[in-house]
Amino acid sequence: MGSGGAPEGVLAAAALKCLGGELQGRLLPEGPFELQRCLMMGLDNPTRVLSMEDMVGNGDVIFAATGVTSGEFLNGVRFIGKERAETHSVIMRAQSKTIRYIRSIHFLPGKEIPQGVSDRQNVAFM
Repeated sequence: MGSGGAPEGVLAAAALKCLGGELQGRLLPEGPFELQRCLMMGLDNPTRVLSMEDMVGNGDVIFAATGVTSGEFLNGVRFIGKERAETHSVIMRAQSKTIRYIRSIHFLPGKEIPQGVSDRQNVAFM
């Protein structure tokens, strides 16, 4: 039981569908503007309980995520020297219940590095 943003709820529903789980949710529009926005998106009753199918449909679902900061599920970005970075990702598919973990090494020269990342020498985001 908890509350959060609608996009995050849809992402959670997609991941749980891939794992064979279930999720229900309800939108909590704050004020007339958000209520009108829900109605304009085709929700006839924005405060009703939404099922997994309402959030992600009944077809195949694919969920993908890459760790930015380290957590219990995925490691964050780790810079290796001045020219490489390592990332960890997960890709899940609902139809086959397949879960794939991908460890990637990226060659950085010529790629845009986010502002605020000035020292790339063996820096790990935690």
